[in-house]
Amino acid sequence: MPFLEATRQLKVDVGGGRALFIHLTLVPYIATAGEVKTKPTQHSVKEMRSIGLQPDILICRSEIPIDQSSRRKIALFTNVEERAVISLEDADSIYKIPMMLHSQKMDAFIVERFGIECAPADLAEWQAVVDAEASSSSSVRIAMVGKYMELIDAYKSLNEALKHAGIYSRTKVDIRYIDSEKVHQEGAELLADVDAILVPGGFGERGIEGKIKTVRYARERKIPYLGICLGMQVAVIEFARHVASMDGAHSTEFDPNSPYPVVGLITEWQDETGEVEVRSTNSDLGGTMRLGAQKCRLETDSLTAAAYRKVIVVERHRHRYEVNTNLLPILQKAGLKVVGRSMDGSLVEVIEIENHPWFVACQFHPEFKSTPRDCHPLFKGFVRAALHYSRLDH
Repeated sequence: MPFLEATRQLKVDVGGGRALFIHLTLVPYIATAGEVKTKPTQHSVKEMRSIGLQPDILICRSEIPIDQSSRRKIALFTNVEERAVISLEDADSIYKIPMMLHSQKMDAFIVERFGIECAPADLAEWQAVVDAEASSSSSVRIAMVGKYMELIDAYKSLNEALKHAGIYSRTKVDIRYIDSEKVHQEGAELLADVDAILVPGGFGERGIEGKIKTVRYARERKIPYLGICLGMQVAVIEFARHVASMDGAHSTEFDPNSPYPVVGLITEWQDETGEVEVRSTNSDLGGTMRLGAQKCRLETDSLTAAAYRKVIVVERHRHRYEVNTNLLPILQKAGLKVVGRSMDGSLVEVIEIENHPWFVACQFHPEFKSTPRDCHPLFKGFVRAALHYSRLDH
């Protein structure tokens, strides 16, 4: 209720000509009767009006297109213009929605209401996205190994970023969701039939050893690997243990007494404005994260720079722990390549490893900057690597 009241007050504050209410409702389809039911929408609008909210546009979700007579009925009993009652039936792709709304002139209605003079909408780029998604010529299987597999929407941004890369390369991306605890318990053979492996971010100790096993499987079998945030940290831990002979290597987040704390909590760093931020193990978890967009400098001869086609990139962060630079010389001597650092050179942002066709792990979250019209370079490179791997004779 507070949010609805704030919305009501907003329109009062800025004026009716500068605010517009769009209400999304469900119009159930009763298959046995072969008709839609408008009563729930009428009741929903009645409740909205009782607290001072009169919708300007109704978007009516349904399994089938809502016929003109039903839309007219909804308009009559909700005090909404008939042309502003929009039928939005189920679609097999979310990327078709903009065209569906445009076909009913919802965008023109909004522009008219606000008195905006502009050129007609050009949805050619959206149409290209839909066409590309529908005309995939190849397919790849990508394993996403994490700890929140009972709630797939926890990885929504990653799912979409992989889909965007698939759209760009006209490749159907089949994501296999694998619980990292199962990998630890049953073995990395669960990954035997995939073309690439992605280990996403996460918090807490549960499932960490399974993620480390996953990284080792990808590294030793030369399967394309993309590690994000914690996915980079477990890649460093795995490399330290099994390549650099640093037995017991770990992150201090999970083992404060590790003999080789290759990942640890840094106590201070410089943000984008030049201010020094400080944190400790007792600090508030949220308030001491390295958050937001920050610049990163890439090595020119790296897979990562080749993907971006530039050496200075800006990416978003959300983490507390960093690679321990004090132990980097040992790791680098063993073959770990630090190909991305913060602008002052103090923090590790991206790693790769030698003698692997595509092994990239980053501390930041590239998925946050991916769009269906312009997929993120790292995901583009990752899916391409998966496609190449799928065509090899194993």
